[in-house]
Amino acid sequence: MAEQTPKTAISTDQAPAPAHTFHQGVRVGDLLQVSGQGPVDPATGEYLHPGDVAAQTTRTLQNVEAIVRAGGGTMADVVMLRVYLTTRDDFAAMNDAYGAFLGERLGPDAVLPSRTTVMVGLPREEMLVEIDALAYLA
Repeated sequence: MAEQTPKTAISTDQAPAPAHTFHQGVRVGDLLQVSGQGPVDPATGEYLHPGDVAAQTTRTLQNVEAIVRAGGGTMADVVMLRVYLTTRDDFAAMNDAYGAFLGERLGPDAVLPSRTTVMVGLPREEMLVEIDALAYLA
């Protein structure tokens, strides 16, 4: 049997503590999977910006970024972001906030991460967006 690459739990107080039975992130070799994040203040655990998907998107990406950093990377190392929205009506505002956030960190000529966006029901009524990430940390 082949030797298994060990998994390492990633955690930081710069992102919200997990509310359930999972880690903020898990690293296996050069891969880091960031668990789904929402618009939560890491210091207070409070859900922020009710009804404002753009502000929620920015806060959520800040939480994702904090976990990527805790795992040893930057947003430039992210190869995939998955965005979960509660309604199609929020797509344009989410997309604008998403683009602004990545543009500030990566610059105009960067290779952007791949992305999937799906419409779903989220665990908390006040959540309009949730985002997870996959980073390659070579």
